[in-house]
Amino acid sequence: MVSREDGGAALSRVPLVDETASIIRERIYTHRYPTGSWLRQEHLSAELGVSRTPLREALRLLEQEGLVKVTAGQGAQVITGDLDTLLDAYQLRAVVDGLAARLAAEHNHGAHLRHLRRAIEVQRSTVDPWAPRDYTESNVDFHEHVLHLSRNEFVLGQLPILRMTAQVFAPVALVRPESALRAIAEHTAIADAIEAGDGPAAERLARAHIEATITELERKKKSAAEDAS
Repeated sequence: MVSREDGGAALSRVPLVDETASIIRERIYTHRYPTGSWLRQEHLSAELGVSRTPLREALRLLEQEGLVKVTAGQGAQVITGDLDTLLDAYQLRAVVDGLAARLAAEHNHGAHLRHLRRAIEVQRSTVDPWAPRDYTESNVDFHEHVLHLSRNEFVLGQLPILRMTAQVFAPVALVRPESALRAIAEHTAIADAIEAGDGPAAERLARAHIEATITELERKKKSAAEDAS
């Protein structure tokens, strides 16, 4: 619960806005607030113990991140993971992930690569027995590590789109053990290229990794259109 009251000064509100947004964001990431669900201000206000003004500002902040859509008089709705939205998001991911991998290889962080390798090891442990939630978390960890290794603040600014696609929309993408095994092999190749300091290869592999998901989503979209006709 957010226990602080809404003060009149802007300085007192800013931490409260950030804290409120952080709580709502994490509940979206963990599917406590599922995609498409409505977040009514009166309910959130009572649930979080925060007044309407900082709550409104927190929802606007989350709207800027693309996690919710605020509609006047109706409240905020967690963004829905339809195929068109996923495709748009993954098209951006292909560019961001490719750039991050190239920059990571160019910076060649020897010590920090241990975290990347560890994320891959955790991923492997989630496949047998299959633990989709744990897999999703380790998948997000791997890609977050790559973005951090880029040492580029503008690349790091794209972390919300990473979590949106790989965590919020994961159930829509229907991750399966066989696709997880393919992703783990691709992650290993990306990590190898980063460790070797091969920027062009790291970028190519990272882009191809995301583009494989784009191809799968396009196939599902085409299949759905054929079924509907």
